[in-house]
Amino acid sequence: MNKPLKQHLIDPEICIRCYTCEMTCPVEAITHDDSNVVVDAEKCDFCMDCIPVCPTGSIDEWRVVETPYSLDDQFGWDELPEQQEIGEAAGGVEALDAAMEALLAEAHKGAGGKSKAPKSASKASVNLYNLGKPATAKVTGNFRLTADESGADVRHIILDFGAQPFPVLEGQSIGIIPPGTDADGKAHLPRLYSVSSPRDGERPNYNNLSLTVKREEKGLCSNYVCDLKIGDEVKITGPFGATFLMPEDPAARLLMVCTGTGSAPFRAFTMRRQRSAGATGDMTMFFGARTPDSLPYFGPLKKVPERLLKKHLVFSRLADQPKEYVQDRMMNEQEALADLLADPNTHIYICGLRGMEQGVEEAFRSISESTGLSWDATRDAMRDEGRYHVETY
Repeated sequence: MNKPLKQHLIDPEICIRCYTCEMTCPVEAITHDDSNVVVDAEKCDFCMDCIPVCPTGSIDEWRVVETPYSLDDQFGWDELPEQQEIGEAAGGVEALDAAMEALLAEAHKGAGGKSKAPKSASKASVNLYNLGKPATAKVTGNFRLTADESGADVRHIILDFGAQPFPVLEGQSIGIIPPGTDADGKAHLPRLYSVSSPRDGERPNYNNLSLTVKREEKGLCSNYVCDLKIGDEVKITGPFGATFLMPEDPAARLLMVCTGTGSAPFRAFTMRRQRSAGATGDMTMFFGARTPDSLPYFGPLKKVPERLLKKHLVFSRLADQPKEYVQDRMMNEQEALADLLADPNTHIYICGLRGMEQGVEEAFRSISESTGLSWDATRDAMRDEGRYHVETY
């Protein structure tokens, strides 16, 4: 009987097909087909370089196996298989437990925890359209959200799917395939964008959705998307993401921290609550930008009633004022945040540039410890309960 082996896998249900892990892997152990991103057991040396770059935690999956799953096995999965039984010749259940304890402890050294969907969240549809069979959407809107003088060109893009079914939930993403090929003559991979409209559409009961896209100077896809005209057709993959979802519990309290286009899913959350009757849980947002002119949806956000959404719009480049970041405002609001952290109905969502994550974590740690709680224990418990979510890029 083969000695039990540790195998690194990717959860196809949670993976958002951003391909960051594949581009990061130093030994080229990660690859993809039209549907799934997978790990080659013959190449993977467990260096763990791919773990911190994954925005969803889908890369942090492990099994103890007698015979590793092949690439063809993994390409065919819609969800991860359960841990397989280890034969009696290898020591039976006790040996499995010992093997898993040793091997998985090693695997998780330095690895972050994985998010879970809120218990009350609706079931997400994922990977309905892939590279081989993408959906086609028509552009019905392209609006600039930021002032010319801000230096940031952020667009609100509306895509209509016509008769094609494309169900999405708040917090999910879609992939846009830029036209053309790369330097090697291969078709471009999709770029991922968070959906910024609620599940019933940008316009209620229409089969459409919206995106919030910032033009990057050398961004292949962002320039393509920002230059789209009304009537243009776009190739779409997805939807992706099964954990960064909104709870359907009307008593759930939502604490949202974002920068820039990281506000996209929170616009969807807010619109969902605005269109839903009977919600009693409050919503709080800390939204960071350089100036009001560079903050997407600044005008519409100001009009959302405080009873529905408590807004902290934080600016780091206001003339004649000291720089302020979201973590600074969080510390100024530590009494209110301590109340939220102590409430089992609170769900935390963090979305934006990866650089914001450390400051936000430190603020939560300081606030938590000021009340005598361990932040690590609090965060991990919330994550296990599907109440703590981070997507940074």
